[in-house]
Amino acid sequence: MDDDIEDNADTGVLDPEDTLEDGDPYDEGYSPPERPLATRDWGTTAAEEAAGESWAGRLARELPEIRATGGDGLGDIDDTDGELVDDEVGDFRAGRLVAANAGFGPDAEAELYASDIGIDGGAASAEEAAVHVVNPRDL
Repeated sequence: MDDDIEDNADTGVLDPEDTLEDGDPYDEGYSPPERPLATRDWGTTAAEEAAGESWAGRLARELPEIRATGGDGLGDIDDTDGELVDDEVGDFRAGRLVAANAGFGPDAEAELYASDIGIDGGAASAEEAAVHVVNPRDL
């Protein structure tokens, strides 16, 4: 071998593909857009672009203006009585729910009572997330 040729292994210099300076596009993945971008809009073909779009066509594609609705903001629709406010639902969300006996032993009670022990690891189930804390004195 020639002494003039340096070997990268001897100098400790890595090849560019072996370094961690830039991310690998194959490792990062791809997140597609939420909806197709203008694939069916007017003017995507050369003939449509050359012909131009009429004002009636442009106005038909325009989104309607959203007007403010009257009501209490609970999903009411105009000219209806609307949704009723549920006063039995507490104001605060429950965290992890644990039974009085912590799930051990036989279940002798006909009803189920549980205590809120707070957010436990941040992984509440959907059922637990739907439960709200109600003070028994308010019932």
